[in-house]
Amino acid sequence: MSVLALAGGVGAARFLRGVVRAVSPTDLTVVVNTGDDREFYGVHVSPDLDIVTYTLAGRIDRQRGYGLEGDGFRVVDALAELGHETWFRLGDRDLATSLHRTLRLREGAGLTEVTREVRRAHGVDVEILPMCEELAPTFVQLSAGRRVHFEEYLARDGAPDDVQGVDLTTAAAATAAPGVLDAIAGADAILICPSNPVVSIGPILQVPGVREALEASPAPKVGISPIIGGAPVKGPADRLLRGIGVEVSARGVAGLYAGLLDGWVIDERDAAQRQDVEALGLRCVVTDTLMRSPEVAHALADTALGLAAGIGGAR
Repeated sequence: MSVLALAGGVGAARFLRGVVRAVSPTDLTVVVNTGDDREFYGVHVSPDLDIVTYTLAGRIDRQRGYGLEGDGFRVVDALAELGHETWFRLGDRDLATSLHRTLRLREGAGLTEVTREVRRAHGVDVEILPMCEELAPTFVQLSAGRRVHFEEYLARDGAPDDVQGVDLTTAAAATAAPGVLDAIAGADAILICPSNPVVSIGPILQVPGVREALEASPAPKVGISPIIGGAPVKGPADRLLRGIGVEVSARGVAGLYAGLLDGWVIDERDAAQRQDVEALGLRCVVTDTLMRSPEVAHALADTALGLAAGIGGAR
């Protein structure tokens, strides 16, 4: 069975760790958000691509949820001593990944090709595709007319509450990366990972042709709620959802995806919202979605794929 997943961030990476236990890694393709991409220290950093790659390689810094386990920060610390801003903490070996990416892009390679090189160097058999190859930064609109890159909002400013909106216009002007639309068309099941729906999945869906390809696909489409008990497990999804006027709940996020998905997986803590989700026209399954271990992630992946199979079998 060919499985396609849309992903971005720590929650998605942890879930994918379970998916590769449920299906063969060579049967999984992941389309990853690149709205967080930005140049730091003269190199092209792709935070979500690297989080997914490092996690599937078993090399992620488990405490931080990003970067490489055991990495040092001698370069960034030396730059700080020289007076540079170093609010984006990029580890030494992580910096090497980004430097490789930058050098290859300057040589004329596409981001898709470079991403394949990086994941193969880490022994990852899953196909990992960027959503697009050009820079398509996500901007967060704040009070008093301020507008900042998402990484500035998150890493520099600590994700303040005064979100007024999110600007995805650069994603809407981008072109889907090679292989993305074909992967959607060829999938037997499609999963939307438990990612931030506003700044991780939202940019992917804004890339021209992606939503249309998903809607046209006959494959069952299932999502996993990133909200548990009225709050995200990690990250600023609550502030961003409120900023765009969406209820911070499993039910609220399901509403964002209504019309696109067929099924929705929610946590046991949100079981009372099941009827509301089903009223949106989605098949809903309640289970433990807090991925405290690889075993829980595996069980969650089995549940999501089982729901997809049931939806497909009923058609």
